[in-house]
Amino acid sequence: MTGADDDADGVARTPRIPGPRRSADDHADLTARPGPEEQQEPEGEGPVEEPEPEPDVPVLGHGVLKSLLGAWALSACSAGETAAVEAHLTECGPCADEALRLRDAVALLHRDRDLDLDPLLRSRVLENCLGRRPARIPVPDWVTPYDAETARLDALLRDIGDSEWHAPVRLKWYEEDRPVRRKATVAGVIGHLFAVDGLVAGALGLDDPLGAGTPELSPSERTEAFWSGLGRPPGRGLREPWRDQSHTLIRTVSFAGRGVADLTVTYKDFALPLRDSLLERAFECWLHADDIANAVAYPYDPPCGAHLHEMIGLATRLLPAALAGRRRTGLASPARHLVAAGAPGRSLHLEVEGAGGGHWYIALDSPAAIGDPDQAVAQVAMEGVEFCQLVAGRVSPEEAAAGQDGDREAIRDVLGAAASLSRL
Repeated sequence: MTGADDDADGVARTPRIPGPRRSADDHADLTARPGPEEQQEPEGEGPVEEPEPEPDVPVLGHGVLKSLLGAWALSACSAGETAAVEAHLTECGPCADEALRLRDAVALLHRDRDLDLDPLLRSRVLENCLGRRPARIPVPDWVTPYDAETARLDALLRDIGDSEWHAPVRLKWYEEDRPVRRKATVAGVIGHLFAVDGLVAGALGLDDPLGAGTPELSPSERTEAFWSGLGRPPGRGLREPWRDQSHTLIRTVSFAGRGVADLTVTYKDFALPLRDSLLERAFECWLHADDIANAVAYPYDPPCGAHLHEMIGLATRLLPAALAGRRRTGLASPARHLVAAGAPGRSLHLEVEGAGGGHWYIALDSPAAIGDPDQAVAQVAMEGVEFCQLVAGRVSPEEAAAGQDGDREAIRDVLGAAASLSRL
Protein backbone atom coordinates (compact mmCIF):
# COMPACT_ATOMS: atom_id res chain seq x y z
CA MET A 1 0.00 0.00 0.00
CA THR A 2 1.33 3.44 -0.91
CA GLY A 3 0.67 6.87 0.51
CA ALA A 4 1.22 10.51 -0.28
CA ASP A 5 4.95 10.27 0.47
CA ASP A 6 5.67 7.49 -2.07
CA ASP A 7 8.23 8.27 -4.78
CA ALA A 8 7.82 7.72 -8.48
CA ASP A 9 9.02 4.13 -8.22
CA GLY A 10 6.29 3.26 -5.75
CA VAL A 11 8.71 2.93 -2.80
CA ALA A 12 7.31 4.29 0.47
CA ARG A 13 9.48 6.83 2.23
CA THR A 14 9.62 7.74 5.95
CA PRO A 15 7.23 10.68 6.47
CA ARG A 16 8.86 14.07 6.73
CA ILE A 17 9.08 15.41 10.31
CA PRO A 18 8.69 19.20 10.40
CA GLY A 19 10.84 21.20 12.75
CA PRO A 20 9.39 22.44 16.01
CA ARG A 21 9.61 26.03 14.79
CA ARG A 22 11.66 28.14 12.42
CA SER A 23 15.36 28.33 13.07
CA ALA A 24 16.72 31.33 14.94
CA ASP A 25 18.72 32.37 11.86
CA ASP A 26 15.50 32.78 9.87
CA HIS A 27 14.00 35.42 12.13
CA ALA A 28 14.19 39.04 11.01
CA ASP A 29 16.01 41.64 13.06
CA LEU A 30 13.12 43.38 14.77
CA THR A 31 15.30 46.11 16.24
CA ALA A 32 16.46 47.48 12.86
CA ARG A 33 14.67 50.53 11.55
CA PRO A 34 13.33 50.32 8.00
CA GLY A 35 15.12 52.45 5.42
CA PRO A 36 13.45 55.11 3.33
CA GLU A 37 13.00 52.72 0.50
CA GLU A 38 11.30 50.18 2.76
CA GLN A 39 8.96 52.83 4.24
CA GLN A 40 7.64 53.96 0.87
CA GLU A 41 5.08 51.90 -0.96
CA PRO A 42 3.91 52.42 -4.54
CA GLU A 43 0.56 54.16 -4.77
CA GLY A 44 -2.31 51.78 -5.30
CA GLU A 45 -0.24 48.71 -4.52
CA GLY A 46 0.27 46.77 -1.33
CA PRO A 47 3.62 45.94 0.24
CA VAL A 48 5.77 43.73 -1.92
CA GLU A 49 7.22 40.75 -0.09
CA GLU A 50 10.48 39.47 -1.41
CA PRO A 51 10.87 35.68 -1.35
CA GLU A 52 13.26 34.40 1.26
CA PRO A 53 16.46 33.06 -0.25
CA GLU A 54 16.90 29.32 -0.17
CA PRO A 55 19.46 28.31 2.49
CA ASP A 56 22.63 26.61 1.45
CA VAL A 57 22.22 22.99 2.47
CA PRO A 58 25.57 21.49 3.50
CA VAL A 59 26.40 17.90 2.63
CA LEU A 60 26.88 16.12 5.98
CA GLY A 61 27.46 12.53 6.95
CA HIS A 62 25.12 10.37 9.04
CA GLY A 63 27.21 10.76 12.18
CA VAL A 64 27.25 14.55 11.98
CA LEU A 65 23.54 14.74 11.25
CA LYS A 66 22.77 12.44 14.20
CA SER A 67 24.85 14.68 16.49
CA LEU A 68 22.78 17.69 15.34
CA LEU A 69 19.44 16.16 16.42
CA GLY A 70 19.59 17.72 19.88
CA ALA A 71 20.34 21.17 18.47
CA TRP A 72 17.58 20.68 15.87
CA ALA A 73 15.03 19.88 18.60
CA LEU A 74 16.09 23.07 20.45
CA SER A 75 15.86 25.15 17.22
CA ALA A 76 19.54 25.97 17.58
CA CYS A 77 20.61 24.88 14.09
CA SER A 78 21.28 27.25 11.22
CA ALA A 79 18.84 27.34 8.33
CA GLY A 80 21.08 25.13 6.23
CA GLU A 81 21.68 22.63 9.03
CA THR A 82 17.93 22.49 9.74
CA ALA A 83 17.18 21.68 6.11
CA ALA A 84 19.91 19.03 6.06
CA VAL A 85 18.67 17.38 9.25
CA GLU A 86 15.04 17.34 8.12
CA ALA A 87 15.97 15.91 4.74
CA HIS A 88 17.90 13.18 6.53
CA LEU A 89 14.93 12.39 8.80
CA THR A 90 12.83 11.45 5.78
CA GLU A 91 15.32 8.74 4.89
CA CYS A 92 16.63 7.42 8.24
CA GLY A 93 14.08 5.70 10.47
CA PRO A 94 16.28 5.44 13.63
CA CYS A 95 17.14 9.12 13.50
CA ALA A 96 13.47 9.99 12.91
CA ASP A 97 12.47 8.07 16.05
CA GLU A 98 15.21 9.75 18.07
CA ALA A 99 14.15 13.17 16.75
CA LEU A 100 10.57 12.59 17.90
CA ARG A 101 11.75 11.64 21.39
CA LEU A 102 14.00 14.68 21.63
CA ARG A 103 11.24 17.01 20.42
CA ASP A 104 8.83 15.65 23.05
CA ALA A 105 11.51 16.07 25.72
CA VAL A 106 12.13 19.69 24.70
CA ALA A 107 8.38 20.37 24.95
CA LEU A 108 8.57 19.59 28.68
CA LEU A 109 11.15 22.38 29.14
CA HIS A 110 8.69 25.16 28.22
CA ARG A 111 7.94 27.23 31.30
CA ASP A 112 4.44 28.09 30.16
CA ARG A 113 3.37 24.44 30.14
CA ASP A 114 1.72 22.79 33.14
CA LEU A 115 3.97 19.96 34.29
CA ASP A 116 1.30 18.38 36.51
CA LEU A 117 0.20 14.97 35.31
CA ASP A 118 -3.24 14.63 33.83
CA PRO A 119 -5.49 13.35 36.67
CA LEU A 120 -7.08 10.91 34.23
CA LEU A 121 -3.72 9.53 33.09
CA ARG A 122 -3.70 6.63 35.56
CA SER A 123 -7.19 5.44 34.62
CA ARG A 124 -6.40 5.68 30.90
CA VAL A 125 -3.17 3.72 31.31
CA LEU A 126 -4.90 1.02 33.35
CA GLU A 127 -7.76 0.81 30.89
CA ASN A 128 -5.33 0.48 28.01
CA CYS A 129 -3.27 -2.18 29.80
CA LEU A 130 -6.31 -4.23 30.78
CA GLY A 131 -7.71 -3.91 27.28
CA ARG A 132 -4.51 -5.25 25.76
CA ARG A 133 -3.95 -7.96 28.34
CA PRO A 134 -6.91 -8.91 30.55
CA ALA A 135 -6.16 -10.29 34.00
CA ARG A 136 -5.46 -14.01 33.93
CA ILE A 137 -7.53 -14.46 37.13
CA PRO A 138 -10.12 -11.62 37.13
CA VAL A 139 -11.81 -10.40 40.30
CA PRO A 140 -15.44 -11.64 40.31
CA ASP A 141 -18.06 -8.95 39.80
CA TRP A 142 -19.60 -9.59 43.23
CA VAL A 143 -16.24 -8.88 44.89
CA THR A 144 -15.63 -5.53 43.19
CA PRO A 145 -17.58 -3.41 45.75
CA TYR A 146 -15.37 -4.74 48.56
CA ASP A 147 -12.28 -4.27 46.40
CA ALA A 148 -13.26 -0.68 45.59
CA GLU A 149 -14.20 0.38 49.12
CA THR A 150 -11.09 -1.07 50.77
CA ALA A 151 -8.94 0.66 48.15
CA ARG A 152 -10.69 4.00 48.75
CA LEU A 153 -10.27 3.71 52.50
CA ASP A 154 -6.61 2.78 52.08
CA ALA A 155 -6.07 5.90 49.98
CA LEU A 156 -7.58 8.00 52.78
CA LEU A 157 -5.35 6.35 55.37
CA ARG A 158 -2.21 7.00 53.33
CA ASP A 159 -3.03 10.72 53.24
CA ILE A 160 -3.49 11.34 56.96
CA GLY A 161 -0.67 12.08 59.39
CA ASP A 162 0.47 9.94 62.30
CA SER A 163 -1.25 12.16 64.88
CA GLU A 164 -4.59 11.85 63.07
CA TRP A 165 -4.64 8.10 63.71
CA HIS A 166 -5.50 9.02 67.30
CA ALA A 167 -8.26 11.48 66.34
CA PRO A 168 -11.54 10.70 68.16
CA VAL A 169 -14.27 8.98 66.14
CA ARG A 170 -17.82 8.68 67.44
CA LEU A 171 -19.48 5.44 66.38
CA LYS A 172 -23.27 5.24 66.43
CA TRP A 173 -25.83 2.52 65.83
CA TYR A 174 -29.27 1.37 67.05
CA GLU A 175 -30.16 -1.33 69.56
CA GLU A 176 -33.77 -2.00 70.61
CA ASP A 177 -34.99 1.29 69.12
CA ARG A 178 -32.50 3.44 70.95
CA PRO A 179 -29.28 5.00 69.70
CA VAL A 180 -26.00 3.62 71.06
CA ARG A 181 -22.72 5.51 70.91
CA ARG A 182 -19.15 4.37 71.35
CA LYS A 183 -15.96 6.40 71.40
CA ALA A 184 -13.03 5.17 69.33
CA THR A 185 -10.08 6.49 67.35
CA VAL A 186 -9.20 6.25 63.67
CA ALA A 187 -6.87 3.36 64.49
CA GLY A 188 -9.58 1.75 66.61
CA VAL A 189 -12.01 1.82 63.66
CA ILE A 190 -9.42 0.10 61.44
CA GLY A 191 -8.95 -2.49 64.19
CA HIS A 192 -12.71 -3.05 64.19
CA LEU A 193 -12.78 -3.62 60.43
CA PHE A 194 -9.74 -5.90 60.73
CA ALA A 195 -11.37 -8.01 63.44
CA VAL A 196 -14.75 -8.40 61.73
CA ASP A 197 -13.20 -9.12 58.33
CA GLY A 198 -11.60 -12.02 60.16
CA LEU A 199 -14.98 -13.78 60.08
CA VAL A 200 -14.73 -13.93 56.30
CA ALA A 201 -11.09 -15.00 56.55
CA GLY A 202 -12.05 -17.84 58.88
CA ALA A 203 -14.77 -19.05 56.52
CA LEU A 204 -12.14 -19.26 53.77
CA GLY A 205 -9.68 -21.15 55.96
CA LEU A 206 -7.33 -18.17 56.34
CA ASP A 207 -5.66 -16.90 59.50
CA ASP A 208 -7.93 -15.24 62.06
CA PRO A 209 -6.53 -11.88 63.30
CA LEU A 210 -7.74 -12.82 66.80
CA GLY A 211 -5.61 -15.96 66.72
CA ALA A 212 -6.23 -19.66 66.27
CA GLY A 213 -8.82 -21.25 68.53
CA THR A 214 -10.91 -18.08 68.99
CA PRO A 215 -14.46 -19.06 70.03
CA GLU A 216 -17.47 -17.99 68.01
CA LEU A 217 -18.11 -14.32 68.72
CA SER A 218 -20.41 -11.66 67.30
CA PRO A 219 -18.86 -8.74 65.39
CA SER A 220 -19.17 -6.48 68.45
CA GLU A 221 -17.62 -9.11 70.72
CA ARG A 222 -14.75 -9.69 68.29
CA THR A 223 -14.07 -5.95 68.17
CA GLU A 224 -13.99 -5.62 71.95
CA ALA A 225 -11.73 -8.67 72.21
CA PHE A 226 -9.34 -7.24 69.64
CA TRP A 227 -9.24 -3.82 71.30
CA SER A 228 -8.64 -5.28 74.76
CA GLY A 229 -5.84 -7.48 73.41
CA LEU A 230 -3.77 -4.54 72.20
CA GLY A 231 -0.92 -3.74 74.52
CA ARG A 232 -1.00 -0.01 73.81
CA PRO A 233 -3.21 2.44 71.90
CA PRO A 234 -3.13 1.43 68.22
CA GLY A 235 -1.76 3.70 65.54
CA ARG A 236 -0.67 3.66 61.91
CA GLY A 237 0.78 0.18 62.37
CA LEU A 238 -2.71 -1.33 61.93
CA ARG A 239 -3.02 -0.16 58.34
CA GLU A 240 -0.65 -2.71 56.84
CA PRO A 241 -2.14 -5.87 58.43
CA TRP A 242 -5.68 -4.70 57.64
CA ARG A 243 -4.76 -3.99 54.01
CA ASP A 244 -2.85 -7.26 53.68
CA GLN A 245 -5.89 -9.13 54.94
CA SER A 246 -8.25 -7.42 52.46
CA HIS A 247 -5.87 -8.21 49.60
CA THR A 248 -5.66 -11.82 50.73
CA LEU A 249 -9.44 -12.15 50.86
CA ILE A 250 -9.85 -10.77 47.33
CA ARG A 251 -7.05 -12.92 45.95
CA THR A 252 -8.33 -16.10 47.64
CA VAL A 253 -11.90 -15.63 46.42
CA SER A 254 -10.70 -14.83 42.91
CA PHE A 255 -8.70 -18.06 42.69
CA ALA A 256 -11.39 -20.18 44.36
CA GLY A 257 -13.86 -20.17 41.47
CA ARG A 258 -17.63 -19.78 41.27
CA GLY A 259 -18.72 -22.19 44.00
CA VAL A 260 -17.14 -20.09 46.75
CA ALA A 261 -19.86 -17.41 46.42
CA ASP A 262 -22.34 -19.63 48.31
CA LEU A 263 -19.97 -20.43 51.18
CA THR A 264 -21.57 -19.55 54.53
CA VAL A 265 -20.08 -16.86 56.77
CA THR A 266 -21.41 -17.02 60.34
CA TYR A 267 -21.80 -13.89 62.46
CA LYS A 268 -22.90 -15.87 65.57
CA ASP A 269 -26.49 -14.55 65.58
CA PHE A 270 -27.00 -14.80 61.82
CA ALA A 271 -25.25 -16.02 58.69
CA LEU A 272 -24.78 -14.81 55.13
CA PRO A 273 -23.49 -16.41 51.94
CA LEU A 274 -20.00 -15.20 51.09
CA ARG A 275 -21.36 -13.18 48.15
CA ASP A 276 -23.57 -11.11 50.49
CA SER A 277 -21.00 -11.09 53.28
CA LEU A 278 -18.37 -9.31 51.17
CA LEU A 279 -21.02 -6.83 50.02
CA GLU A 280 -21.91 -6.22 53.66
CA ARG A 281 -18.21 -5.71 54.46
CA ALA A 282 -17.96 -3.21 51.59
CA PHE A 283 -20.94 -1.34 53.03
CA GLU A 284 -19.39 -1.19 56.50
CA CYS A 285 -16.01 -0.19 55.08
CA TRP A 286 -17.62 2.78 53.34
CA LEU A 287 -19.61 3.88 56.39
CA HIS A 288 -16.62 3.69 58.72
CA ALA A 289 -14.42 5.42 56.15
CA ASP A 290 -16.97 8.22 56.20
CA ASP A 291 -16.77 8.28 60.02
CA ILE A 292 -12.98 8.61 59.77
CA ALA A 293 -13.20 11.28 57.07
CA ASN A 294 -15.53 13.36 59.26
CA ALA A 295 -13.15 13.01 62.18
CA VAL A 296 -10.11 14.29 60.24
CA ALA A 297 -11.98 16.75 57.96
CA TYR A 298 -11.24 14.77 54.81
CA PRO A 299 -13.53 14.90 51.73
CA TYR A 300 -15.08 11.51 51.02
CA ASP A 301 -17.67 10.53 48.44
CA PRO A 302 -20.26 7.72 48.53
CA PRO A 303 -19.66 4.57 46.48
CA CYS A 304 -20.39 4.59 42.77
CA GLY A 305 -24.05 4.21 41.76
CA ALA A 306 -23.77 0.55 40.74
CA HIS A 307 -22.20 -0.51 44.04
CA LEU A 308 -24.60 1.62 46.06
CA HIS A 309 -27.50 -0.06 44.27
CA GLU A 310 -26.17 -3.49 45.27
CA MET A 311 -25.79 -2.41 48.91
CA ILE A 312 -29.35 -1.09 49.04
CA GLY A 313 -30.59 -4.31 47.44
CA LEU A 314 -28.87 -6.39 50.13
CA ALA A 315 -30.51 -4.33 52.89
CA THR A 316 -33.97 -4.76 51.34
CA ARG A 317 -33.45 -8.54 51.18
CA LEU A 318 -32.63 -8.59 54.89
CA LEU A 319 -35.57 -6.43 55.95
CA PRO A 320 -38.36 -9.10 56.00
CA ALA A 321 -36.37 -11.33 58.37
CA ALA A 322 -35.45 -8.34 60.54
CA LEU A 323 -39.11 -7.32 60.68
CA ALA A 324 -40.12 -10.84 61.75
CA GLY A 325 -37.48 -10.79 64.50
CA ARG A 326 -38.77 -7.50 65.86
CA ARG A 327 -42.29 -8.94 65.95
CA ARG A 328 -41.09 -11.78 68.16
CA THR A 329 -39.75 -9.26 70.68
CA GLY A 330 -42.81 -7.00 70.51
CA LEU A 331 -41.04 -4.15 68.70
CA ALA A 332 -43.27 -4.35 65.60
CA SER A 333 -46.98 -4.75 65.01
CA PRO A 334 -48.38 -8.28 64.45
CA ALA A 335 -48.61 -9.76 60.97
CA ARG A 336 -51.95 -9.27 59.27
CA HIS A 337 -52.03 -11.70 56.34
CA LEU A 338 -49.64 -14.64 56.51
CA VAL A 339 -48.94 -16.36 53.19
CA ALA A 340 -46.97 -19.42 52.15
CA ALA A 341 -43.26 -19.15 51.42
CA GLY A 342 -42.65 -17.84 47.90
CA ALA A 343 -46.17 -16.43 47.55
CA PRO A 344 -46.82 -12.71 47.01
CA GLY A 345 -47.95 -10.86 50.10
CA ARG A 346 -48.73 -7.46 51.52
CA SER A 347 -45.82 -5.14 50.68
CA LEU A 348 -44.25 -1.75 51.16
CA HIS A 349 -42.96 0.07 48.09
CA LEU A 350 -39.50 1.54 48.78
CA GLU A 351 -38.53 4.13 46.19
CA VAL A 352 -34.88 5.13 46.41
CA GLU A 353 -33.87 8.23 44.48
CA GLY A 354 -30.51 9.44 43.25
CA ALA A 355 -27.36 7.42 42.57
CA GLY A 356 -27.93 3.72 43.16
CA GLY A 357 -31.69 4.21 43.30
CA GLY A 358 -34.51 1.98 42.20
CA HIS A 359 -37.76 0.40 43.33
CA TRP A 360 -38.04 -2.42 45.87
CA TYR A 361 -41.11 -4.15 47.30
CA ILE A 362 -40.67 -5.45 50.84
CA ALA A 363 -42.87 -8.23 52.18
CA LEU A 364 -44.52 -7.11 55.43
CA ASP A 365 -46.06 -10.22 56.99
CA SER A 366 -44.22 -13.41 56.07
CA PRO A 367 -40.37 -13.29 55.93
CA ALA A 368 -40.33 -15.80 53.06
CA ALA A 369 -43.04 -14.05 51.04
CA ILE A 370 -42.41 -12.14 47.85
CA GLY A 371 -42.94 -8.40 47.65
CA ASP A 372 -45.76 -7.65 45.23
CA PRO A 373 -46.47 -4.26 43.58
CA ASP A 374 -50.15 -5.15 43.34
CA GLN A 375 -50.36 -5.65 47.10
CA ALA A 376 -48.41 -2.56 48.14
CA VAL A 377 -50.15 -0.84 51.05
CA ALA A 378 -47.59 1.92 51.65
CA GLN A 379 -44.81 3.81 49.92
CA VAL A 380 -41.63 5.44 51.24
CA ALA A 381 -39.40 7.67 49.10
CA MET A 382 -35.81 8.26 50.21
CA GLU A 383 -32.46 9.29 48.77
CA GLY A 384 -29.93 6.47 48.35
CA VAL A 385 -27.27 7.68 50.79
CA GLU A 386 -29.97 8.62 53.31
CA PHE A 387 -31.36 5.09 53.24
CA CYS A 388 -27.88 3.68 53.81
CA GLN A 389 -27.38 6.09 56.72
CA LEU A 390 -30.61 4.73 58.22
CA VAL A 391 -29.46 1.12 57.80
CA ALA A 392 -26.13 2.05 59.42
CA GLY A 393 -27.85 3.69 62.40
CA ARG A 394 -26.48 7.15 61.62
CA VAL A 395 -29.95 8.70 61.42
CA SER A 396 -33.13 7.79 63.25
CA PRO A 397 -36.24 6.36 61.54
CA GLU A 398 -38.11 9.56 62.35
CA GLU A 399 -35.50 11.67 60.53
CA ALA A 400 -35.04 9.40 57.53
CA ALA A 401 -38.13 9.26 55.34
CA ALA A 402 -38.51 12.17 52.94
CA GLY A 403 -41.87 11.05 51.57
CA GLN A 404 -44.48 8.67 53.03
CA ASP A 405 -47.84 7.51 51.79
CA GLY A 406 -50.23 4.78 52.89
CA ASP A 407 -50.29 2.50 55.94
CA ARG A 408 -48.47 4.41 58.71
CA GLU A 409 -47.99 1.31 60.83
CA ALA A 410 -46.28 -0.55 57.99
CA ILE A 411 -44.01 2.44 57.32
CA ARG A 412 -43.01 2.68 60.98
CA ASP A 413 -42.28 -1.05 61.17
CA VAL A 414 -40.09 -1.09 58.05
CA LEU A 415 -38.10 2.01 59.01
CA GLY A 416 -37.55 0.59 62.49
CA ALA A 417 -36.42 -2.71 61.00
CA ALA A 418 -33.99 -0.89 58.72
CA ALA A 419 -32.39 0.88 61.69
CA SER A 420 -32.18 -2.42 63.59
CA LEU A 421 -29.82 -3.79 60.91
CA SER A 422 -27.12 -1.47 62.26
CA ARG A 423 -24.46 -2.58 64.71
CA LEU A 424 -20.96 -1.63 65.84
